[in-house]
Amino acid sequence: MSEPVTARDTAAIAAQLGREPRGIHEIGHRCPCGNPDVVTTEPRLPNGTPFPTTFYLTCPRAASRIGTLEGSGLMKEMEARLGTDPDLATAYTAAHQRYLEFRGELAREVGQSVPEIEGVSAGGMPDRVKCLHVLAGQALAQGHGVNPLGDEVLEALGDWWSTGPCVTAVDPTS
Repeated sequence: MSEPVTARDTAAIAAQLGREPRGIHEIGHRCPCGNPDVVTTEPRLPNGTPFPTTFYLTCPRAASRIGTLEGSGLMKEMEARLGTDPDLATAYTAAHQRYLEFRGELAREVGQSVPEIEGVSAGGMPDRVKCLHVLAGQALAQGHGVNPLGDEVLEALGDWWSTGPCVTAVDPTS
């Protein structure tokens, strides 16, 4: 569900992050509240820095809840399961491949070459779990069923948007 970035989106993302966003290509996913919650970031930032986090989670509420999950030991539990569940490991490797394919297509689309991160996805994929934010971002942007651990993170988060938007953004052009 990719969408172009509007001026209102950029204002919302800046409010969510507490800084101006960098390298945004499009909205990767929109929260049920209406704000972006995942942006698709170009593989190389405007300053030339390689940026492997293609699906960047911007919602501070979701990010905070994910931080709590990370602190609970969930990443170690998930990683241990990768070593004992071959079906999960295969699906997680496929998620890694989808991530790389998407980033490669995006790099070609925007005329970028980023050999520094060739073969490196994000979040520890394909054999580790080191960032639940990335896994959730991929699951939101690419859809349910693409990243099984990302799907589990989203299920554990619950309805982070239920109390309303995390930020109120005003279209700077109005």
